[in-house]
Amino acid sequence: MRMIRTMLVTGADRGVGLALAAKWLEDGNRVFAGQYADSPGLQELQQQYGEQLTVFPLDVASDASVKQAYEWVQSRTDKLDVLINNAAILGDIRNTILGELQYEEMLSVFNVNALGSLRMSHTFTPLLLQSDSKLIANISSEAGSITDCWRDAWYAYCMSKSAVNMQSKLIHNGLKPQGGRVLVIHPGWVKTHMQGKLDEAAELTPQQSAAGITRVIQSALSRDAAEMECEYVDYEGRKLNW
Repeated sequence: MRMIRTMLVTGADRGVGLALAAKWLEDGNRVFAGQYADSPGLQELQQQYGEQLTVFPLDVASDASVKQAYEWVQSRTDKLDVLINNAAILGDIRNTILGELQYEEMLSVFNVNALGSLRMSHTFTPLLLQSDSKLIANISSEAGSITDCWRDAWYAYCMSKSAVNMQSKLIHNGLKPQGGRVLVIHPGWVKTHMQGKLDEAAELTPQQSAAGITRVIQSALSRDAAEMECEYVDYEGRKLNW
């Protein structure tokens, strides 16, 4: 019999985040879903699952919003088994070093992608430490790999995801003595709206990606935390190069 867990998913408005919330709800878990924008999908899930799903406003780029979210969630649960840091934005993907780089936009991407997940992990650590699972899953990207980098653009996104990878290792090192662990997961090339329109050429639906990510997380939950290192894998569990 599968254990019922309490999860928190950021960026649950649509795409992979919404699909992750739906998948964990389907499996009988309790889900806290961070909502940044209007989300018909979350409304539908709320109608379907009722009190099993708790939706709350969340802007991971804001210290105040994350603090308020913690106070709100903490008043409704005494522990958090799994934190899935999914919220992210893309930024400019066209300009190379020979083009016009938008530094203010880069700062915004860093604030959401790298500092946003750090804000969440740092703020919600007290609830995570009350759980037996103590698992953080950071949704990163193959774009964060320095070893396998092939792009000559995507500065904000690639650099922010590399920062997520380093952050994940630092957090893992800090939580391992308390039984915590961090996973870094590439969701695959997913049909999402990150580029402002649906990426029809992508290989995976959000549901396929979420199903794979869920299997990776469940596999980690079944293992001894003391034996786990910070792993960088894709949605099928295949190891990636840092």
